[in-house]
This record gives sequence, C-alpha cells and structure tokens, in this order.
Amino acid sequence: MPFSLRLSPGARGGNLTVPPPKVLAFIIGCCLAFLLLELYLFQIPHNQARIFTWWDWIFWGGLIFWSVWFRVRLPLGASMSQLFLFALALVVLAPPWVAPLSAFLFRWNKKAWYKELFNRSQDSLATALAALVWTFFQENALWLGSWNLSAGVGIALSALTLFVVNSTLVAFAIHLNTKTPLREIWRRNMGWVALSYLLLSPLALLLARAYETPLIGNWGGWTVLFFLIPLYYSRFYWDEKVRLEQAFDTTLEVLMNALEAKEQETRFHSERVADISRDLALAFYKDQAKAQDIYRAARLHDIGKIAIPEAVLLKPGKLTDAEYALIQTHPQKGVELLSPARKVAFDDLVYRVILHHHERWDGRGYPKGLAGQEIPEEARIVGLADAYEAMTAGRPYREALTPEEALKEVQENSGRQFDPDLVRLFTQLWEQNPIWRDRKAYIAAKEGSLLRSTSPQLSSASASPSPSEPGPRTSEE
Repeated sequence: MPFSLRLSPGARGGNLTVPPPKVLAFIIGCCLAFLLLELYLFQIPHNQARIFTWWDWIFWGGLIFWSVWFRVRLPLGASMSQLFLFALALVVLAPPWVAPLSAFLFRWNKKAWYKELFNRSQDSLATALAALVWTFFQENALWLGSWNLSAGVGIALSALTLFVVNSTLVAFAIHLNTKTPLREIWRRNMGWVALSYLLLSPLALLLARAYETPLIGNWGGWTVLFFLIPLYYSRFYWDEKVRLEQAFDTTLEVLMNALEAKEQETRFHSERVADISRDLALAFYKDQAKAQDIYRAARLHDIGKIAIPEAVLLKPGKLTDAEYALIQTHPQKGVELLSPARKVAFDDLVYRVILHHHERWDGRGYPKGLAGQEIPEEARIVGLADAYEAMTAGRPYREALTPEEALKEVQENSGRQFDPDLVRLFTQLWEQNPIWRDRKAYIAAKEGSLLRSTSPQLSSASASPSPSEPGPRTSEE
C-alpha cells in the first residue's frame, strides 16, 4: 500500500499555487531522481521470455489507475493504496523501465500540480529501485542446494525496497511541510501497516505468474481479476478501520455537543478549549502531531460531566460544599467512562488530560493535588486553555471577563494556578489576536464558516466568566 501525500495549501504566485521552498525543492529532486533512474533502466537489457504488448500495458495500467483512485486516507496528511502489488507484478512481467513509467503515467487526480507531481515521482522512484533489486536477483541466481530462491528473495526484497523508499519519501515530505518529527509520522501513518504490507508482497509474484499462465478463457487477466476479490476486501478492511476510528471520534464529539447543549453559555466550550490547547501545544512542542493529539484530548476533557446530575451541573446559584465536591469528581468519572477504550481508541495522553486538567501549579487543585512538574505537561496546557475559556464565557450567576481582563487574570496567576512558561507562551499567542481570543468572534466564526484557529480577527469585548482562584463555581469546575 504505497503512501501518498496531502500537502497543506501553499502560497500563490500569480495564478500558480506553490508549496514552501524546501518542499518544492524536495519534490523537484524526487522527480529528477526518477527520470535519471528511468533512463538507466531503459538501457538495461531484459531477457523476459514473454513479449510484453501494448494490451498488457493497458491492462496493468488500468489496475494501477484503479488502485490509486481508491485509496485510504491516513492521519497527518497521508493516504495509502494497493498500487505496490500491481507495480511489483509489472516488475516481474515487463522490462525494468515499464513498471516505474506506468506508476507515473496511469493515474489522475485534481490535486494541485505539486502534490500530484510528488505522488507520481515518489511512487515511480520507489518502483524503479524495486525493479533494480528484482533485476539483480534475476541476473544473479540465488541457490539453496537444488532450490532456486531468486524469485522469492527477489520479490521480498523488492517489496521491502519499495516500502522503505515510498514511506521514507512521504514521511520526509510531511516533516518538511509540518515540522512533525519523523518518528511520530512513522508511528501514526506507516508503522501499523508495515507488516501487512510485506506479508502481501508474495501476492504480487502470484499475480504475475497467474497472468503468464492463463487458467480461464486463454487469457491470464481473468485469473488476475479473480484474485482481486480478496485483494479488494483487504483494502476494504483498512478503509473500514480508518472509518471506524473517525466514527468513534464523531460519536464522542456528539456526546460533548449534547452535554454543552444543555447550557447556552457553554456552547462550543470544549471546541474552543481544544483550539486554544492546540495552538499553545504547537508553540510549546513545535510538533503538529503532538498538538493534534492534545486537541483531541481537550475535546474530551469534560466528558466526565455526563455522569454529574443535571440538577447540580445546571444549578443557577451557588453550589453547596457537597455539590462542589460532586463536580470535582468529573475528571475521575471521565477516565472511568472512557476506560473501555484504553489502548484501543485512546493512548495515555487523553487520560492524563482528562484526569489532571484541574490540577494547579501550587498544588491546590484536584483530584490528586499535584504541583509543578508533577502535573503532566499536556494537562497543564489544557488546564490553562480551560480556565481562559471559562473566564470569557458568561454564566447566569456571574458576568464574563473581557479577553483583556481574562489575560490579566491568567498572568496574575502565573506560578500559582498556571505553569509560568505556558503563561508566557499564551501571552505571545494572545497578542497575535487569534480567533479564539474573543468568544463572540469565535462563535460567530464557528456558526458562519469554517474556522482556522490561528486566523487573525478583530477583537471585541465579550461577556464571559470566572476568576481563576478555587471556590464554588469558578474556572476550577
């Protein structure tokens, strides 16, 4: 399943959209490397007994087109297809230069020119290097006693070469475009599919041999198409895996929206907290994947409130000590609620955020009373974002603070409620006037159009609540 790239939009030069300079240079380098290697492969003599015809090329080109058209989206701007099986089968069947050129030509997409150029070039370059490996083993037979292992070892190493080159090029392009560490890109996009990718590689040799030895209608294509049935369902499995994860996330978002819909003043609370958290995490870690993980956790930080009785959760007046103690159980209840999904849908980061986002730098928070560096970094980030959102979101029993007043409150509680380093970063982001700074502008953007959390907007005074010191009905809830 070769991986492809979905780059973020680049800058515009006249009517031409271009990616960042480093990404553009990398794309051009991949394209030139493919062209040079293709010229070299064209000069290599080939000794296939079977003549590879134009009809053969059209048939396998159609399969490549089909495999690229029906691809599966992955996290961090990548996708995958089963192109590698047909490309490897072509490596076995045809002269060395045919498979790389087919991988370059037999595809069509409406993506920006530089995205399509990169995807064509990196797939073709990986296929060309795989063709070199296969050619080497055909010219240098590998024997184990009376057994010729050239075909088996050749196809396995060709598949490994294609996978390593393809995944490395895509991962590096994502790294250049997003600054995400290569290890994280591999973990999120490639690592989980690597074993299945390699185990499927013998199927490419089987497809090639089946095409050479017709079993139905005196044409090997029928046999290949028959084998595509289980292949389609293997692709369907990966597609459904991604869809299932997306459906799970959507279900949780529906739960959070239902929780917030009970109280008008808390509309978009978790979404705004998540946007603030993502920007703050990106500034803190310089890692887009980590920031996105924290965004996801922040969306769920208050999910435990589902287990709090509405009479307490929506009480318009001051809470009793017993009711406030009940509110303070929502972090633990959130962890318990999501415990069945541990290591299946969520990693430990989500649980750390849910459990500890109400801890304080001075140790006066809850539920564990952690202080300073004892508090997980992710929870400190979400806790600050949660407090700012609470300060600027009105309640029936208290007035909101303006963005300027809320910032001052955050700064005054640096070293008490909040991590001082995060307060400094938060202040820098706030001064850039992001859309989340003003709650009214944020809600208007969410209701009216697609939101970019870092887009500058005009600030306006907002009605919104809460001091950051602990006590009944404060930002500590």
